Amino acid sequence: APQLGTLMGVYMPCIQNIFGVILFLRMTWLVGIGGVVGCFVIVFICCSTTMLTAISMSAIATNGVVPAGGAYYMISRSLGPEFGGAVGICFYLGTTFAGAMYILGAIELLLIYIAPKAAIFPLEGLEGAEAEAALLNNMRVYGTILLFSMATVVFVGVKYVNKLALVFLACVILSILAVYAGVINTGWDPPEFPVCLLGNRTLVSKNFDVCAKTIESANGTVTTQLWRMFCDSPLLNATCDKYFVANNITQVQGIPGVTSGVLAENMFGTYYEKGDLIARKNMESVEDQDDPLTNSNSYVLADIGSFFTLLVGIYFPSVTGIMAGSNRSGDLRDAQKSIPIGTIAAITTTSFVCILSLLPPAG
Repeated sequence: APQLGTLMGVYMPCIQNIFGVILFLRMTWLVGIGGVVGCFVIVFICCSTTMLTAISMSAIATNGVVPAGGAYYMISRSLGPEFGGAVGICFYLGTTFAGAMYILGAIELLLIYIAPKAAIFPLEGLEGAEAEAALLNNMRVYGTILLFSMATVVFVGVKYVNKLALVFLACVILSILAVYAGVINTGWDPPEFPVCLLGNRTLVSKNFDVCAKTIESANGTVTTQLWRMFCDSPLLNATCDKYFVANNITQVQGIPGVTSGVLAENMFGTYYEKGDLIARKNMESVEDQDDPLTNSNSYVLADIGSFFTLLVGIYFPSVTGIMAGSNRSGDLRDAQKSIPIGTIAAITTTSFVCILSLLPPAG
């Protein structure tokens, strides 16, 4: 007999499916591009959409008996088999693409942040199209392995996954709490993450070792690797790039902490075209608009064009997963009661957490 209640049957599965890879991998980028205000609007739009969907689903669920079949059963019995079939196909395709997204997100976390040396196709030393191709090949190999592993779990039985659902959810919640713990810690002990600027332009740090044009040594004033990047020789009388001569080198903290006032600077975002320079707004810069951009490989450039609707499209998968509870309607003791309460409560909880998640990247 069905034994699952509202908490374990609907609320927990919905939270586990809503908290996904977008929250951890792309939220910081979204805030950096769209700003706190812009991202708040994006989160509000996406969460409002899912809340309205949940309210509509709850109206159908409370209008009759809900046996096994979940959302597909409810829609097909309420609007007819034609609408039910169309929604079922869309739901299947959406779940399929979501699975691919989560697989690629897991591989990106593994190869870029956790274990870069595990890459079958080495990524170190590569830039531009070569780095993208190597990462894509790694994703093909690891993605195939992970996909077969997931298929094996499905064939063995999803009940084993359900038994470990609380463990997985605990890991997600601890990860979110760790983010806020890190934010609090930056208030009095910000991490060492120096960023080198030429004027207000951000420099690629792996191309040099010292953030300075010249340094003093026993032999007098000596030029650095950064000098050689913009000048035709290591001599002090060398011919250098005009922008390099007119502007000073500054080293700032990439993670200044919440008490530095950086939150006010990040309230409003800046949208870039592909190839635009990533420049700091509050830094002075002496430049001639008529001079062409030289040494572009030395600067941090935008690798993708950005606009508001693009950010909405990237973030929206982060609020999906609200059907995880209704799809277990056959295992619920009282589906008419559990589906509305559990789904709406899960959306409310995750929406609150997503809004709070805007502050750590901005600080």
